[in-house]
Parts: sequence; C-alpha cells; structure tokens
Amino acid sequence: MDAVVLALASAVLFGATTTGMRVAFRRGALAEGGALFTVLVAMGVVLPFAVVEGGIDASVWPFLLAGLLGPGISQYLFTFAVREAGAARTSVVIGTAPLFSIAIAVTLLDEPLVAALVVGAMLIVAGGFLLISERERPEHVRVRGLALALAATFIFATRDNLVRWLSIDTSVSPGVAALATLASGACVMAVFVALSRAPLRRHDARAFAPAGIVFGLSYVCLFEAYYRGLVTVVSPLVATESLWGVLLAALVLGRSERVGPRLVFGAALVVAGGALIGIYR
Repeated sequence: MDAVVLALASAVLFGATTTGMRVAFRRGALAEGGALFTVLVAMGVVLPFAVVEGGIDASVWPFLLAGLLGPGISQYLFTFAVREAGAARTSVVIGTAPLFSIAIAVTLLDEPLVAALVVGAMLIVAGGFLLISERERPEHVRVRGLALALAATFIFATRDNLVRWLSIDTSVSPGVAALATLASGACVMAVFVALSRAPLRRHDARAFAPAGIVFGLSYVCLFEAYYRGLVTVVSPLVATESLWGVLLAALVLGRSERVGPRLVFGAALVVAGGALIGIYR
C-alpha cells in the first residue's frame, strides 16, 4: 500500500512540475538554463531526506550512473518538450511510460507478463494515437515537441527499471539514491549549458524554482515507491500524471492549452491502460 500511495503522490507532483515549467516559459524563461535550475532546486528539496535517511557508501556509484540518463538526458528532453508541445500534451505522452517500463521489466527483470498487460498497453497506444492525430492543435504545439517527449519517456522508463533493479539489493537509502541521480544529472546539464554557451539568468532561476520544488518532492516519492514496489505496479500509477497534468494545465494555463474532449479522452485512455496494468499485473 505504501508503494501505491507514494506512486500516486509522485504522479500528482510530476503533473504540477509540467505545468510549472509551462508557466516559466510563459514568463520568458529559457529552456537550457531552466532544466538545470529545476534540477538544482530539486536537489535542495531532496537533500534533507538524504541527510535524515543516511546510508552513504561506495555502493552509491550505480545511482550516479543512472542519473546520467535521468535526469541528465531525459530532463533536458522533457523541458524542451514542454516548451515545444505545451504542458497538457507532454503530460499525455509521458503517460505512455508503462508501455516501455513494463516491456523492459518483463524482459530484463523477469516480472510476470499477463493478458491485462497487453490490453493495458493497447489502451495506452490508443490514447497516444488520439493525441498524435489531433487536427487542431494550439499554435505553440509542435510535432517535434511530442517526439522529444516520447524520447524522454523511454529514457525515464529505462532509468526507473535501473533504479528498481539497484534497489533490490543495496545499502543506499532512497533519499541518498535520489540525490545521487540528481547530482550526476545536474553535471550532465552543466556540461550541456557550457557547450551550448546558453546564458544562466536569475530570471530563469526564479521562474523555474516552483517547478523544481514540486519536481524534487515528486522524485523523493518516486524513489521511495520503487524501493517498495515492482515496476509493473509503480509505473502505471505514476502514469496517472497524464490526467493530473491535463487537469492542472487546464486549471492554471486556461484556454492557451486548448484542453478539449479529445485530449481529455486520450489522457483517460492512457490512465485506464496504466491502471489496468497495475491492478491485474
């Protein structure tokens, strides 16, 4: 039950992260520095949990490697996806993560495959198809943004399976593991910013701070959930982020996201597929 509650909490907070990023872009913030600032703020949020839980030793290094994937690479892709496709539609794409997570978990972690997984996967694909086939999108929504979101989703799924695998037999606490991945991810982002010569502005730091706070809380909940539950349980529940992301985008961003019945139905299919996978795994 702890894993279920933590996974759902992570989903709500991650949906808030997506909306927070879109708000930052509306305030004129840049994506390059924004991704780095988001992770740096998240590190500040996770640090107290890591200090309280303790457990730092040499076995933390695999989590540092996991951080190169996520948030290292994935967070940049995700940030640019929100800029190019908006909060609501990026959330729906991210909700397809169970499709990748469970495929990896069944193949590499020997987690069981049942008929419900196949049906759930079909619902997720159907929801994604409704999104991709939208005829009337807002002007700010670009197909390349959806592609970036899909790439980020695959990397998220890979990172999640790696974290679950590492958590099975480790002395590293969830808080320390989360902080380690954020730290190595921040290093990747810092290198990217340096190579691209992107400016680091105080305005961007302030604009992305709210997103960083909820992202950090979401990250703590995510790691705590994976330390307690299977990928086939946690990933579908975290995928309800699609619905939360769409609802929060509609509430906070209003008409600019053009959240219509088609988008809501697509998000509902993605969430239903994830729920089916989680219940009848």
